[in-house]
Amino acid sequence: MAFCRCVFIIYNSFLNIMHKAGFVNIVGNPNVGKSTLMNLLVGERISIATFKAQTTRHRIMGILNTDDAQVVFSDTPGVLKPNYKLQEAMLRFSRSALRDADVLLYVTDMVETPEKNSDFIDEVRKLDVPIIVLINKIDLASQEELVKKVELWHELIPEAEILPISAIAKFNVDVVMKRVMELLPESPPYFEKDALTDKPARFFVTEIIREKILLHYDKEIPYVCEAAVEHFKEKDNSIYIKALIYVERDSQKGIIIGHEGAALKRVATDARRELEKFFGKRIFLEIYVRVDKDWRNSDRQLRRFGYDQKD
Repeated sequence: MAFCRCVFIIYNSFLNIMHKAGFVNIVGNPNVGKSTLMNLLVGERISIATFKAQTTRHRIMGILNTDDAQVVFSDTPGVLKPNYKLQEAMLRFSRSALRDADVLLYVTDMVETPEKNSDFIDEVRKLDVPIIVLINKIDLASQEELVKKVELWHELIPEAEILPISAIAKFNVDVVMKRVMELLPESPPYFEKDALTDKPARFFVTEIIREKILLHYDKEIPYVCEAAVEHFKEKDNSIYIKALIYVERDSQKGIIIGHEGAALKRVATDARRELEKFFGKRIFLEIYVRVDKDWRNSDRQLRRFGYDQKD
């Protein structure tokens, strides 16, 4: 990648073309619309987005390339008070996005109250980078309520720009993109110009399986589940995948499988269809369920699932 960047600098200097590139990191509380916004800005479905909180567990990069710019967007887990090691790792992902941001997008909405994560907002306020506070879901509020919310965020983060948006209605998303492009620093690209994300194919298999679990199960079940790929064999026109769903108790395993395997079959069928659209190939998918009573607090398992980032 270093050689590519060097060649790019020489080439651009010869043509006297200005190129911009930078990390535009998206942070905020759970369930405020960060993943929906990320997918709209990138123009591809990179992050899973559901109506349930804590959908995003990793920091996921989506890369937008134009002839004269590369925007590396990062979707991050919702900021929360951690109750176990998995959530501690999720919070580290969110905090890491503060350290390397060239532009920070802090997403809130018309419903939440800033007191939920005042410590994190204090960290945001200290940053020496452009900050844009995006007030999402404005279609749920009156003009008077929106004015009050804008005034509140001006008081909380005085240096920030405030933009009202509705990600679900795609309102003002183009304004956000235009402002991001204006704020990006001059730089050669950080990734190859045809790159879409920093994540490998196996990662998106596990994310799509988790998405189907979030959509098909209620209460605590989606939050005690993790998916892992045991086998991934790709051919010209097909991919064979063997995946595991981890839960913490035998009773949860029974719920995931369902009567005569019907619930698990539904997850596998929906995931397979989504994976075929994602990869553009025929997918052969097998999913099994395994009990690991302490995976959310196991350093070994969390490393295996990709949550080993350190401060």
